[in-house]
Amino acid sequence: MKQVTVISGKGGTGKTVITAAFAALAKNKVMADCDVDASDLHLLLRPRIRETHQFRGGLKAILNEEKCIGCNKCIEVCRFDAISKREGQGARGESQGSRVKGQGSEGKGQGARGKGQGSEVQGGVLIDSMACEGCRVCALICPVEAIQMKENVSGEWYVSDTGYGPMVHARLGVAQENSGKLVAVVRKNAREIAQKNDLKLVMVDGPPGIGCPVIASITGVDLVVIITEPTFSAISDLKRVLGLTQHFRIRSVVLINKHDINSDNTKSIEEFCKQEDVEVIGKLPFDNVFTEAMIEGKNVIEHSNSPVVEKIKAIWGKVQTAVEL
Repeated sequence: MKQVTVISGKGGTGKTVITAAFAALAKNKVMADCDVDASDLHLLLRPRIRETHQFRGGLKAILNEEKCIGCNKCIEVCRFDAISKREGQGARGESQGSRVKGQGSEGKGQGARGKGQGSEVQGGVLIDSMACEGCRVCALICPVEAIQMKENVSGEWYVSDTGYGPMVHARLGVAQENSGKLVAVVRKNAREIAQKNDLKLVMVDGPPGIGCPVIASITGVDLVVIITEPTFSAISDLKRVLGLTQHFRIRSVVLINKHDINSDNTKSIEEFCKQEDVEVIGKLPFDNVFTEAMIEGKNVIEHSNSPVVEKIKAIWGKVQTAVEL
């Protein structure tokens, strides 16, 4: 079984469009969308979900309001400002005039315990789960163990069927962390499907950049295809991402997309790759056929038989040769 990951130094270079084209051309494979922070390969491959699984990544602080004495020690130690004091309330037993704020007796009117803003403090603090980083310090400092750390459901991952074969993909929740861990889950299950079904290739759509999810998407693969374009920012990002793959000693090749929008920058990319002993496996021109295919929700291979499609087929042939498929 071979593994090929397509990445880019920045977003918007055409990485997913080209990955979808490769998926249409490849045989005996499983696809893995590891761009979990902004997944969109499914828009072009139209998967039919047959399995849905929760992804639990990291911990979140949970408050037991019945135990909380409102000492505020957790507020003092939280570096992320995720814990705050309940407005208008002090520590349990430190009433602001009476046990029931604004009322003369316990249990009367809106000040009844647990029913209004004047209630006896049931948890003197509030924990913002979006801001919590799961560092555990608040749980360790709490003198009455009112704060517990619990696994956080931060997304979902799916096993789907497509017209081109099985696909594993995922969706990370808004403002959630641990995207690298979710990438590892997607890749692991894609490999298991490939082994179970005797498939020869895992085709991975990796995320852009050089962060943790990128590292998780390229570790241990047979080939990394880096998509770039002839802009100054893309050249800078290409150098960074190539430095990453070289650090992990993973074989890489470069594909220049929209090469004709700036011939001088294209030459600069080719010269840089030659210096680094990295093969440029192909160049694709700017072509509206890509946009037209996306509007129709198709990959470019099934959309058109234009000259650019023939170039993609030739490039895919070089990828196959590189990994000995």
